Amino acid sequence: MKIVRVEAIPFAIPYAKPLRFASGEVHTADHVLVRVYTDEGLVGTAEAPPRPYTYGETQESIVAVIDKILAPQILGLTALEREAVHARLDRTVGNPTAKAAIDMALWDILGQTAGMPVSGLLGGYTDRMRVSHMVGFAPADEMVTEAERIRDTYGITTFKVKVGRRPYTEDVAACRALREALGDDIELYIDGNRGWSAAESARALREMADLGLIFAEELCPADDVLGRRWLVAQSPVPFIADESATRTGEVTRELLGGSATAISIKTARTGFTASQRVLHECEGLGAEVVMGNQIDGQIGTLCSVAFGAAHRWSTRHAGELSNFLDMTDDLLTEPLRIKDGTLRVREGAGLGIAIDPEKLDRYRKDR
Repeated sequence: MKIVRVEAIPFAIPYAKPLRFASGEVHTADHVLVRVYTDEGLVGTAEAPPRPYTYGETQESIVAVIDKILAPQILGLTALEREAVHARLDRTVGNPTAKAAIDMALWDILGQTAGMPVSGLLGGYTDRMRVSHMVGFAPADEMVTEAERIRDTYGITTFKVKVGRRPYTEDVAACRALREALGDDIELYIDGNRGWSAAESARALREMADLGLIFAEELCPADDVLGRRWLVAQSPVPFIADESATRTGEVTRELLGGSATAISIKTARTGFTASQRVLHECEGLGAEVVMGNQIDGQIGTLCSVAFGAAHRWSTRHAGELSNFLDMTDDLLTEPLRIKDGTLRVREGAGLGIAIDPEKLDRYRKDR
């Protein structure tokens, strides 16, 4: 199972409607398909979604760092030598989604070799997850209409609401409208993408105290160290660190430093290997986790549900697994289906990723 080639293919698929949030907006899925080839003919597949406003990666930088730096360092190693692979990848600073895609592609190879689903290799706790849907910036009535459509069409009953606009009262009103329209049986939580100050965040939380929120995520920057600790200390709900806790060391720092009480795990940025380390650290400390969404396509979503469903601790809450619904198309031969508010893990060996060659030819940008 020696690695003989790593392929990074840039592709672009438009969104039916853009997702808008405090740190940016996305109109097109400018992602990178990553394939790892072995000398025995097995091919592992994953997806790298660049988020320049969060991690600094672009589609072009992911392709370049894989082609010129990461791939040459791991050729000749086997898919079993994951620690050796990561030791070499980690010589290069940053580039989290490029590294994560290589890691997940290697796990895909391991699953194919063993004739088992990757989710089973990771833990095999269950075969599905409840789904949470992200609602982006829009007028309050449009946010309500979208949430009602998603609930009625897919049975989803958990919604993550993007906040962080100014004045903050606009988002408070939107959350109140969602609660009034959807009723008390719906789970709501908010994500500020660092858009507010600590003081604005505290006022917003006080004014939403009667809405039954289950989490608050990244309402203000973690770099505002004292303000963030002050905010988290008074937060009435678990406070999620997402982009401020992307590695195990950062998770330790945020949790023990009082800057967060819960963690978002995104396989798109930590793959399966590092995500498992983060998950086990959180479980050991008693910190809640949520399977987050990197505005993933169906490939990335398939990876997220494979990991999330594999572990008991990550199935306690709905995973953010539905943003591919806003894309106009995808690369899989068999699209993902959300039914009764849940998404199932793909059966079969590996990750179950089968790419439609015609769609790849249509959307790839390197030809």
